[in-house]
Amino acid sequence: MPLVTASNLPDPDAAYRMIVEANRGLSPAQSAALQAAALLILANHLGDPQILKDALALARATAVEEVK
Repeated sequence: MPLVTASNLPDPDAAYRMIVEANRGLSPAQSAALQAAALLILANHLGDPQILKDALALARATAVEEVK
């Protein structure tokens, strides 16, 4: 199964708001811990190591590009 990169959420804006709200009021360290925990929970839910590898590579490339 290839990594789905096209919008796949019925309401992407609502999903974004949920992520922002989950991080609201947290310190940077708490926010990082929340995001790491969510990633591990979702990776387990997915259950596909190749999809996880592809998603992490894409996320890393995006993060590195944003910092430039």
